[in-house]
Amino acid sequence: MGGNVSAVFGVVSLVTALGAALFAVGRLRARRGIATATQRATYEVLHTAGLAAEPLRAGLSPAGAAKAVRHLRALVGAAGLALTDRDALLALDGRGAHHGDQLLGAARRAVSTGRSTVLGESELRCDRVDCPVRGAVVAPLTGTDARVVGALVAVADGPPAPGLVQATLETAHWAGNQLALAELDSSRERLARAEIRALRAQISPHFIYNALTAIGSFVRTDPERARELILEFAEFTRYSFRAHGEFTTLAEELRSIDRYLTIERARFGDRLQVRLQIAPEVLPVTLPFLCLQPLVENAVRHGLSRKPGTGMVSIEARDAGAECHITVEDDGVGMDPTTLTAGIAELARSTGDPGEDSGQHVGLSNVDERLRSVFGDGFGLVVETGLGSGTKVSMRVPKFHPGVRAGS
Repeated sequence: MGGNVSAVFGVVSLVTALGAALFAVGRLRARRGIATATQRATYEVLHTAGLAAEPLRAGLSPAGAAKAVRHLRALVGAAGLALTDRDALLALDGRGAHHGDQLLGAARRAVSTGRSTVLGESELRCDRVDCPVRGAVVAPLTGTDARVVGALVAVADGPPAPGLVQATLETAHWAGNQLALAELDSSRERLARAEIRALRAQISPHFIYNALTAIGSFVRTDPERARELILEFAEFTRYSFRAHGEFTTLAEELRSIDRYLTIERARFGDRLQVRLQIAPEVLPVTLPFLCLQPLVENAVRHGLSRKPGTGMVSIEARDAGAECHITVEDDGVGMDPTTLTAGIAELARSTGDPGEDSGQHVGLSNVDERLRSVFGDGFGLVVETGLGSGTKVSMRVPKFHPGVRAGS
């Protein structure tokens, strides 16, 4: 992860240098008596690249692609140019619109293999006798972590010349760097929001109040039990408020959860049942600090506390090859998935303090954003719930990830 960040910051330095060059050449262009034809050409290229960079830095979307594609076509010098994501053709400028399905098919193959390809006339046949399209160059767009996020497709009126091929590949590489910067910006924003919410959700005020109340109820009737609960509460808060380390191990997180559940069982008695199924080989797996405990607290507080009778919280962690798969499930009251989705979306837009009923959304949103920030968008939470059906929250954690280690 550190290498990727360094590479991205190298691109930032390059963009800064290009910006300075653009300013200098712009001044020369204003004084045409001094600027040479080469300097003016350099200005045009840098100016066009700047116009394409702005929408790309917002991420690969239909709106951004529509704004960028015209400028990218000018950089490549193609008869037509298309931008795709992994699944769809986002925008096309110039010739080739009626070849959209063929171009998209080639782009999907480039995304799948990560390799560029050149299409000939035989692969772009059509029924139009006046169609000038005779070839295309397809180049994958690579974002962070060498992940292919889309493709750049340059359309040619004749067989693609070597110059067009090289220009397409270089422009795709440059556009991929812009998209990597966009992902970095988005990751920073998500991480900043997650850090704020981590402070809010680190330990629930409701839990502190309920824990002290439960301990107080044993002070006279069972002093030894009260003493044990105080020690458990002290260890739990020490872990929750620790000042160092962004990451921890699954074993440490489960140890803290055991203390939390010990205190909660003192409140609920036999109403709270717990089932653990942990594969020993995944105990050393590293994961973001306090990303599992909020899920268990949600299961108890929002799922089981409102359910009459006995409730079960199940925690499972299993070995899945290069990953560890973790689930926290309860058989409580559940909730409407639409309400949950809307609540999380509202928190994503908000920077203010959430209301009392937003605790579940805060916990889930915080954990989801931190997992995505650290491991990538493919590692967010999966929530399955329904009214009266309980809730199941699943996560995937890579066993090994660059830059991620316990205590770091």
